[in-house]
Amino acid sequence: MSAAEIGNPVQPVEPGLRAEHRDSLLAVRGLRKTYTTGGGGLLGGERRTVRAVDGVSFDVARGETFGLVGESGCGKSTVARCVLHLINPTEGEIRFDGVDLGSLGHDELRKLRRRMQIVFQDPFTSLDPRMTAYSIVDEPLGIHGVHDREERERRVEEMLDLVGITPEQMDRRPFAFSGGQRQRIGLARALVLNPDLVVLDEPVSALDVSIQAQVLNLLRDLQARLGLTYLFIVHDLTIAEYFCDRLAVLYLGAVMELGDRETLFRAPLHPYTNALLSAVPLPDPRRERRRKRIIIKGEASPQSGAVQGCRFRPRCPVGQDRDICRQSEPPLQEKAPGHWAACHFAGELPTGWEAGAEKS
Repeated sequence: MSAAEIGNPVQPVEPGLRAEHRDSLLAVRGLRKTYTTGGGGLLGGERRTVRAVDGVSFDVARGETFGLVGESGCGKSTVARCVLHLINPTEGEIRFDGVDLGSLGHDELRKLRRRMQIVFQDPFTSLDPRMTAYSIVDEPLGIHGVHDREERERRVEEMLDLVGITPEQMDRRPFAFSGGQRQRIGLARALVLNPDLVVLDEPVSALDVSIQAQVLNLLRDLQARLGLTYLFIVHDLTIAEYFCDRLAVLYLGAVMELGDRETLFRAPLHPYTNALLSAVPLPDPRRERRRKRIIIKGEASPQSGAVQGCRFRPRCPVGQDRDICRQSEPPLQEKAPGHWAACHFAGELPTGWEAGAEKS
């Protein structure tokens, strides 16, 4: 898609919010999380402020899977933890089913967490090695005040069966299970409270490829059965394309591009998104050998997010030497219906590179 085809950008009322999603289950507006490093301890050092998340806005509709993608260190997991208030955001508003989480006290937030759960990335460290599979899934029910013994037994056994853990395995400890089985136990623990929103923080990245497919298919099946909404944190674009309905591409804590799966993978607008997609291996070895790749030079670092102008400019193959990119940071704007990008030259590709281009 060329810049001419994009036309004049439509100015949004709220960044990232589509008209059909105004009754969103989750709405995030202007989310920021900063950390201060140095200036203390034995070694001292200069105090620096690191902007881990810098003005992120998006919404998640009921029943959809919304993905946050980007390279390591872009702020995906920090966003997820801020959404659940596992860490407190520095600025911004997070609304869950219309409720501003920042306005809630400790007890109110704890009650609401029954409806918001998380599956962590590493199934080997996220489960207590001293507890059995049964007790791991039973624990959230006790924490949230479900004291009827028969009801708890029924729900725990039902949930473990739903994720494929047999009655004979329920009294085993985590070391007796494979990685995929451990992740299933973690999923049962998250679902036993019947949540509306489940945050999936890289839930398959620590698993073998064959096991990844099993867990992803299980997640889809459970979403259809239970009416779940997923916030899916992922760095593998192949998995993102398969699993997500809409996605936001993050770079150094900010959204570079946002849109539905089909649009984002078929007609990306941001140079960073194009570069990420060009690095995804093709299943056809002959096509893989012939195609070109956009090479991004340099490394992303928190300090790069503090540069004047566009935060991606130091590594951008399109705007690195352009004055406007040096002078002003591009806002996230709707360039086409439902398709957002934060780029002064959205849709423009590096010189000598065309979408889907192959080597001669």
